[in-house]
Amino acid sequence: MITQEKVLEALREVKDPELNKSLVELNMIRNIQISGTRVSLDVILTIQGCPLKVKIQEDVEQAIKGLGATEVQVNLGAMTDEERAALAERLRQERQQSNPAQGQQQESASAPLYSETSSAEFIAIASGKGGVGKSTVAVNLAVALAREGKRVGIIDADIYGFSVPDMMGIEQRPVVIDETIIPVSRFGVKVMSMGFFVEDNTPVVWRGPILGRMLRNFLSEVHWGELDYLLLDLPPGTGDVALDVHQLIPQSKEIIVTTPHATAAFVAARAGAMAIHTKHEILGVVENMSWFETKQGDKEYVFGRGGGEKLAQALNVELLAQIPLQAPDQKEIDDPEYSPSIYDVSHPIGKIYQELAQKVIEKTSAVKQ
Repeated sequence: MITQEKVLEALREVKDPELNKSLVELNMIRNIQISGTRVSLDVILTIQGCPLKVKIQEDVEQAIKGLGATEVQVNLGAMTDEERAALAERLRQERQQSNPAQGQQQESASAPLYSETSSAEFIAIASGKGGVGKSTVAVNLAVALAREGKRVGIIDADIYGFSVPDMMGIEQRPVVIDETIIPVSRFGVKVMSMGFFVEDNTPVVWRGPILGRMLRNFLSEVHWGELDYLLLDLPPGTGDVALDVHQLIPQSKEIIVTTPHATAAFVAARAGAMAIHTKHEILGVVENMSWFETKQGDKEYVFGRGGGEKLAQALNVELLAQIPLQAPDQKEIDDPEYSPSIYDVSHPIGKIYQELAQKVIEKTSAVKQ
């Protein structure tokens, strides 16, 4: 026999995909009506145009049909302004509880936002120059960490050259509840980018101080929830945003991306030197575009050889991975798994990224022990 208690118990396992909390816990399930094996109920979403409402509806229907219901009617509604405000305040308090130092931080622009005991491991993905595939490495490492069962977020901190949403095939925008921003989830990764707030790919012409505030907002006003890793895709070089990361997140670690070309490695050494100067641990070097493999299986070193190894030696760190030139297997654009830059786990390069993720987990786990 289906009862309201059984319906609520089943729906405790159904989560809002953006908030990663149970619909029951969020008080989104209301007005349950049961007639034999027919069930109707209201699901109250955070906003009327919730981009994931179809998935939420399907998950609710599936959970209730698992109880033996033959018909499930889900009526979608939206929270009132007062309910959204109360939810935003609750999320704000949870952020403060998870990062106590955040509520006590000074107003100084250089005040760290997270304490050394923050549960998330911050990893900045840096490069000395553009065009080396730094963002490609960042998004694929984030997805690979998520495939390893880790809770992962990524900040597209390359504010002038934001590309992460496009690379990951993200078309929706984050939900904003009062002053709390809910990041978009894709491939198990929570994503925040300046690209979500710019219309029609408009160029960003902000100065350094404003860029710093935007990064601060991405760290303090976004409801990340509990994370194991938060990756930051930095702009190339050693400019304002890179410096802000070093000041705001002093415990952040770094991965330096280069190509095999000697000049790229030489320039990348500057980013490494900045990390060392600010006492950021460098986890290692990733050499991208290492070679191109022909159909006959021969390797062609299009951009030269040895740059990654030389840089790793100069910084006294490990060469974590060498990633060849090869495009991901393209899916149809209307495929839910479509993205221009994410490699499938079965793709040869996808396997390299999984090995890279495992190395990152080993290195960061060793530090915590």
